[in-house]
Amino acid sequence: MPRLRILLADDHTIVRQGLVSILKAAGEFEVVAEAADGSEAVDKAVETRPDVVVLDIAMPRLNGLEAARRIHKALPASRILILTMHEQEEYVLKMVRAGASGYLVKDGAATELVAALRALGAGKGYFGPQASKALAEVYQGNKPMAEDPYSRLTEREREVFQLLVEGRTNPRWRTSSASASRRWTIIAPTSWRSWGCIAPSSCSASPPGTAFCPDPGAR
Repeated sequence: MPRLRILLADDHTIVRQGLVSILKAAGEFEVVAEAADGSEAVDKAVETRPDVVVLDIAMPRLNGLEAARRIHKALPASRILILTMHEQEEYVLKMVRAGASGYLVKDGAATELVAALRALGAGKGYFGPQASKALAEVYQGNKPMAEDPYSRLTEREREVFQLLVEGRTNPRWRTSSASASRRWTIIAPTSWRSWGCIAPSSCSASPPGTAFCPDPGAR
């Protein structure tokens, strides 16, 4: 039986090395590529066309949410497993919407990772306890699936948002794309909804009580 081809994407080298060791010991997986950020993950996924992509959420250059979207769009046959420290339901729902077929938190056992990869390789889904609970509540109608604010942005604008969150550019920044020439600014939370802003709750690097939105003067 051919081994499942795996791409590992995590910005911590020691984590990737640990995952490689776990998969090597299992004897049924082949790690075809590793990536240290979301952008590299997308590029290597397209290059190697793995059976399963294991993605972290909080990564530089391109976060796991946007990386999952792009990989799913380019390679719908490749399954995506999220492996992260975030167990809050908002992350689970956003990643499922982006194309993930599985979701695990990093405090789980190695055997659970192996089981998840086997399930995804067989065309099934695999979700840890917290993720399963969040999905069940939505399915049963107890909670609506929240609107994804990123869906209103172009790919280029999402890249700008990532740069802002990482603090790699001035908050007032004009994109180079003609189709996405809106300026961005940081504003107080009291004005979020009136301007249609995006609260970067999924970005741990964002300043508390801030949101990013298109500069009203640039509309």
